[in-house]
Amino acid sequence: MKSAVETLNPTRVRLTVEVPFEELKDSLDAAYKKINQQVTVKGFRKGKIPARVIDQRFGRGAVLEEAVNDALPKFYTDAVNEAELSVLGQPEVDITELKDGETLNFTAEVDIRPSIEIPDFSGIEVEVDAVEVTDEDVDKAVEELRERFASTAPVERAAEDGDVVTIDLQAKVEGEVLEDGVADGVSYTIGSGELLDGIDDAVKGVEAGGEATFTSELKGGSAAGKEAEVTVKVTQVAKRELPELDDEFAQLASEFDTIEELRADSRKRLENMKQYDQATQAQERVLEKLLELVEVPVPEKLLEDEINTRKHNLEHHQLGQMGLDLAKYLEIQGKTEEEFDAETKEAAVKGIKTQFVLDELVKHEKLNVNQEELTEHLMRRAASSGMSPDQFAQAVVEGGQVPLLVGEVARGKALAVVVEKATVKDTNGEIVDLDDEDDETESAETASAEAEATEAPAEEKTEG
Repeated sequence: MKSAVETLNPTRVRLTVEVPFEELKDSLDAAYKKINQQVTVKGFRKGKIPARVIDQRFGRGAVLEEAVNDALPKFYTDAVNEAELSVLGQPEVDITELKDGETLNFTAEVDIRPSIEIPDFSGIEVEVDAVEVTDEDVDKAVEELRERFASTAPVERAAEDGDVVTIDLQAKVEGEVLEDGVADGVSYTIGSGELLDGIDDAVKGVEAGGEATFTSELKGGSAAGKEAEVTVKVTQVAKRELPELDDEFAQLASEFDTIEELRADSRKRLENMKQYDQATQAQERVLEKLLELVEVPVPEKLLEDEINTRKHNLEHHQLGQMGLDLAKYLEIQGKTEEEFDAETKEAAVKGIKTQFVLDELVKHEKLNVNQEELTEHLMRRAASSGMSPDQFAQAVVEGGQVPLLVGEVARGKALAVVVEKATVKDTNGEIVDLDDEDDETESAETASAEAEATEAPAEEKTEG
């Protein structure tokens, strides 16, 4: 077999392959064997039909077609390996010449990973938010905890803002009660915004036993997006009672004895959260600076596939779970379809560039992923997916996605290398120390994963 490579552009090549006919022998034998098992000829036992009889009865062309289809993947793979190409997706194959007993010639056009030159990234500088926790921040955190320990007590008066009401609901569309539009005994906090638009104004001023009617656009169910006439009957009004912010509350709501100890712990927790957010922000901004330094051509077909994947995931998974379609989502977001398409393309381009650059950095820095790092990453991914580590690990193995997880960890380590050499200052002009390796790597994995967004499905689909 002889092969040659022609570069069509920085992300696409054409392979020209010439195969001597004798190299098709194994595939021809397999083709005759396969046809032998599929057909019957009077006078011959199944599987014992001579090749000349198959040629006479079914045509030599059918045998050649079967043999070529069997052989092409191997010859294509050999040509790719010989040229040391990193291909993306499936090739477009064209058989240019097939002479029985002489030769098989074909071409294959395919996208490849572009050649990327890693720049000097030691001069990258970024600014991040300062870690500042105010007394107001602590007050808010403690108040949120206090809200969780609120109790309710029925009252004999009209409902007011902040009250918890027990209600029965009935929704009609065009005068017909919806099958899924009836709910009894629903507990609702007035002002929470957790139910239908307009319900707060409807129930305020209504006592137990009273009812009100209002119109609202349904957010989900069989008539999602339609205007409905909703009747709400109040069966109970209860006042929320918050506990006093004292030592007794601290002992009830935490492991601390005093309210001051609880406030100090809340402050520390807020500082830790803001430090993590700051580290994540540093990773994201360093990544943006890095991408600005590198010229990364993006394969058109890969970009098209990535855009389609992102749209499919949004429409059929995320929006579907919320009972929305794309048109309604765009209306809520206040975006036109053109703006949405532009944003999706921009995110897809960034995701592809991120993957290419960080993968090149992995090779450049000779980074490896050990079992402990992979296990830690798997545990984090399991937690974010709502699955147990065992369930998540089983799903990853069964889906053949272990290499994808290894890639995520490796890219996180690559980004951490860049961040380590970058200068990170906060908005107060202070140098930010990101020397905690575990936090840095975890944040780097998070930042790179967010930038790539649908990286895993795209990579699984396009890597050849």
